[in-house]
Amino acid sequence: MKISDILDETRILTNMEGDSKSDVINSLIDLVAVSPKVLDKEKVKEAIFEREKIMSTGVGNGFAIPHGKTDAVSDIVAAFAVTKKPIDYEALDEQPVRLIFLLIGKANMVGPHIKLLSRISRLMNKEEFRKKLLEAAEPKDVMEIFRTEEAACLDN
Repeated sequence: MKISDILDETRILTNMEGDSKSDVINSLIDLVAVSPKVLDKEKVKEAIFEREKIMSTGVGNGFAIPHGKTDAVSDIVAAFAVTKKPIDYEALDEQPVRLIFLLIGKANMVGPHIKLLSRISRLMNKEEFRKKLLEAAEPKDVMEIFRTEEAACLDN
């Protein structure tokens, strides 16, 4: 499963407003909540914030990947944002975050969830890729950056 299979332009924000970690996570949850795949927004929120309590999903290099698994979705859902300004996300490298990928998996779909987390992390480890995302003006630009990078990775 590719990232571009689960993410679409309607679930992407560029220049996202927000002053805190909880602001940006809640905004992304609101964005996915309109999906027919989301059965219970409050349970999704609970799963994401419970995971966040274990350890910050701010993984470093200005990137965070809030995620969780729950039966409150019928399939994997995702959203992505580039924040307008750096957010204190309590990241592992103690640096602010501007790139946030929200991933919610179905509780019994552990394998695909782990594979997607791994794929997202690999892409986000590439400095040039992160730079392109930070410069993206529109959601369609973000989608194109993901598609291009995934195609290049699959070709290698």
